[in-house]
Amino acid sequence: MFNLLTIDPVAFSLFGLEIRWYGIIIATGIVLAFLVVQREMVKRGMHPDFLTDLLLWAVPLSIVSARIYYVIFTWDNYKDHPIDAIKVWEGGIAIHGALIGAFITTYVFTKLRGISFWKTVDIAAPGLLIGQIIGRWGNFMNQEAHGGPVSDHFLETTIIPDWIMNQMTINGVTYHPTFLYESLWNLVGLVIILLLRRVALKRGELFLFYLTWYSIGRYFIEGMRTDSLYGGVLRAAQVVSIVTIVVAVVLFIIRRYVTKVNKNYQDE
Repeated sequence: MFNLLTIDPVAFSLFGLEIRWYGIIIATGIVLAFLVVQREMVKRGMHPDFLTDLLLWAVPLSIVSARIYYVIFTWDNYKDHPIDAIKVWEGGIAIHGALIGAFITTYVFTKLRGISFWKTVDIAAPGLLIGQIIGRWGNFMNQEAHGGPVSDHFLETTIIPDWIMNQMTINGVTYHPTFLYESLWNLVGLVIILLLRRVALKRGELFLFYLTWYSIGRYFIEGMRTDSLYGGVLRAAQVVSIVTIVVAVVLFIIRRYVTKVNKNYQDE
């Protein structure tokens, strides 16, 4: 059924340096997310340079935190050669680590600038999903972030295009394209968020919806993957997803209650 050639993860070489599709796709996701969020921030009265200034800190710190997160859960691979932990170019970053780094950076940055954190992350929520929707296709190019082997029945009945399933065929075995499932889940979330922006929500609720939506999808999709990071016997991403859902729901309830009993409450 699948007779196409596997896509080369290396896009091209430049002065002996391999430029990989993964990096190109991640960069594309960041740029498109930036353009969307920048436009909305300016529309909402924020300074045109605010997002650029924020990203100058958030992007490198997110990469560092993504690497730290990955190394923590794969320490056995680095404990004998700890210097290898800094070799991020050899692969090994985690999106949850990147998000944690980005959120912390954004919180500190907005406090220093005297700008509402909740307003900022509400505006950024669609951009985060755009980056994740596109970024997962970097995993497709690398033939990673896939699930377990698919059944013959799945192959016979799937409506997923052959070129996707071909790329998910590794050493003669075809795997569930969980990268695709997550990308599509986030796409649906993006559509919902764009619709919710038309509703009179309180500050922060759009962002809390993003956290909840993404975490629900990530929990179930992570359960299908074969390359999960583990903390003991538990999948790290599933634990983080559950904690995130609980925290987001609790914050939603608390913030709704506070604004109800204190009409003069100011969202920060």
